[in-house]
Amino acid sequence: MSVPLPESLSIRYGTHAPNLQAPDAALPVLEQILNHRSVRHFLPDALPEGTLEMLVAAAQSAATSSNLQAWSVVAVEAPERRAQLAELVGQQKHVRQAPLFLAWLADVSRIERLAQYQQQRAEGVQYLDTTLLAVIDAALAAQNAVLAAEALGLGTVYIGGLRNQPEAVAELLGTPAGVFPIFGLVVGRPDPAARPAAIKPRLAQSAVLHRERYQVAQNLEDEIGDFDQRLGAFQAEQGMPASAWSQQVVTRLRDAAALHGRDQLSQSLQRAGLSLR
Repeated sequence: MSVPLPESLSIRYGTHAPNLQAPDAALPVLEQILNHRSVRHFLPDALPEGTLEMLVAAAQSAATSSNLQAWSVVAVEAPERRAQLAELVGQQKHVRQAPLFLAWLADVSRIERLAQYQQQRAEGVQYLDTTLLAVIDAALAAQNAVLAAEALGLGTVYIGGLRNQPEAVAELLGTPAGVFPIFGLVVGRPDPAARPAAIKPRLAQSAVLHRERYQVAQNLEDEIGDFDQRLGAFQAEQGMPASAWSQQVVTRLRDAAALHGRDQLSQSLQRAGLSLR
């Protein structure tokens, strides 16, 4: 359910919400963006015909560096294949539930094939900047697809667990050298029988917005403010386990084991033919 702009700002920021106004013509788009929430309970119903193509059209309308379009996406709809992916990303049941899983890929293989066809070199593919470029292109495209899905009344949730076992994912998806799975996206109709997904609080803008130059806060309490308390209240309201955000983020990156296989990502990238040099 969409909530008006002032209310969505209040939910995001609590007492730190900026008092913002917008022209009436801009309200539908801004309200959709600020109402974003991750959905994890889906109906298994098939999506309307043309939905996938509309999402891809939105994705291809995103910015792309030098118009290289260095990304691809694999649409996985077969239940048995989605079940396999659910295992690989950490037993996430919504990957099985929803009718569509989109695997977003950094893809420099198309560029290499073009160079070979023209009997030219593409040495720039072998550098870190090109790998970053492909990852960024894929992320921009995916976010456009999310906005399109939400405009169509659908729910989504990103799946970073695609990087837990990227080589097994690549084998399942049949990706060639020069292609790497970056993240997944579950798309479907939210299950009305489940508790509706809620807008999650965020840090105050003062923590992330710097004007002209980066300014480090004099103490961490000033930087984070009351975010632990605000998120804790949200967790209690949603029936979620209590977890202080400031501790959670450190635990999530505490050591290599906490990365759940992603500590081997640089080796996996290189084996897939994407360079880090």
